[in-house]
Amino acid sequence: MARIQTQQAVAGFVASDPQLSYTEKGDARLYFKLGIEHYRREDDQTFTKLETTFHDLVAFKATAEQGHDRLAKGDSIIANGRVRDYSYERDGQRFAGEEFVATRIGHDMARTRYEVDRTPRQNTVAQQGVARDAPSQRAEHPSPAIGL
Repeated sequence: MARIQTQQAVAGFVASDPQLSYTEKGDARLYFKLGIEHYRREDDQTFTKLETTFHDLVAFKATAEQGHDRLAKGDSIIANGRVRDYSYERDGQRFAGEEFVATRIGHDMARTRYEVDRTPRQNTVAQQGVARDAPSQRAEHPSPAIGL
């Protein structure tokens, strides 16, 4: 039996305006601050809100371009990918940190209302008539899809 491959995931909100730039190789790079709210469950089953933490999130290539087009400050998101440590030197001083490198980003369905556009994208298998995309087989009220 094949093993389920997993990645790290984070849930939070876009805490800064998403910024699109390009690497030296010409690949799109998306950057924004990710806010993560933290809570503690109390003995009486209530929750106490703790301090929100803020983290760097980056994405590259198509994920970066789609994220820049579709995400805005304040959006609730879920992203999967990995944590990467980095360091750099500026003015003779060494800086270090960590960032979340997202391979997929989508709106958090539990906190976001939206409609799904299921029209086939250009140059996709769906354009070639995949049966699951046929209107007769779609649910009357389709469930939202996550990811970009």
